[in-house]
Amino acid sequence: MTMSLELRGLCRRYGEAAAVDGLDLAVGKGEFVCILGPSGCGKTTTIGMVGGFVTPTRGRILLDGEDVTALPPHVRPTCTVFQNYALFPHMTVLKNVVYGLKFRGVSAKQAVRAGEAMLDMMGLPLLRDRRVTDLSGGEQQRVALARALILKPKVLLLDEPLSNLDARLRFTLRKEIKELQTRLGITMLYVTHDQEEALGLADRMVVMNAGRIEQIGVPEEVYTRPRTAFVARFLGRANLIRENGRLVLVRPEDMTLSPLAGRYRGTVALRQFSGPITTYFVDVGKSRQLEVDMLSTSEARHSVGEVVYVDWRRDLDMDEG
Repeated sequence: MTMSLELRGLCRRYGEAAAVDGLDLAVGKGEFVCILGPSGCGKTTTIGMVGGFVTPTRGRILLDGEDVTALPPHVRPTCTVFQNYALFPHMTVLKNVVYGLKFRGVSAKQAVRAGEAMLDMMGLPLLRDRRVTDLSGGEQQRVALARALILKPKVLLLDEPLSNLDARLRFTLRKEIKELQTRLGITMLYVTHDQEEALGLADRMVVMNAGRIEQIGVPEEVYTRPRTAFVARFLGRANLIRENGRLVLVRPEDMTLSPLAGRYRGTVALRQFSGPITTYFVDVGKSRQLEVDMLSTSEARHSVGEVVYVDWRRDLDMDEG
């Protein structure tokens, strides 16, 4: 695969603290890579360095083999869609979309034609002359995307662009972003703290912790075979169980409940209905509680206070990290 973006030994320090510490990452052309991790892990600092808004303490950033580490944002072949969209409130939708073209030497007529074509592609032609302050959150997000894409960046950077939207709209726009990226074949680096968002969007995921990469891989690999306890806990829900000298990971969906027999005897402490899935929190002694997911349509239902037996279909040996 031809590399579009390469980060080599990237580091950003603030005094004695390292926000990003020796990060190495290669992103292929047309690849959708999600960087995720908890607050303070360094993901936003990383995308800020790629976009030119944060200066690395050391390391190099290469785009199509060219070192752009020292280039300012306005001449770097990247575009960033920020969490707050950073739209101009006094401008119409069309003027927001074409704003960057005037710095590229594009004539006013050409800019209008390109802007209208971009609005058509984003499903926004009827909003051409509306002010962005009159738009919904989802519409503003589409305008911000259109404003970035019209500049045809080599890499599109997205910094938690859906975090201000409600859950249903996030799901819809997540699908639209993935379809758009696939259709255009553009390289995207997407920062999020939302595990479900990353699992649904990414070709590859980068899980960060304390300024370093914990694991890189395709979503299915990282979810089903996390390398450390940190990744297991952060990416989805996990039962970490120590038995016979082993630390094993068991996802709640791999657990089973029975009133008759199993590895652990326990008591249902809480039953949590969430639509298609019902989660049972089972106290199994020594202040330990296991989470068990069952289909809500299952005939086997258990009540709070009921004595049950917990078992599982598969587990995975874990490192202590």
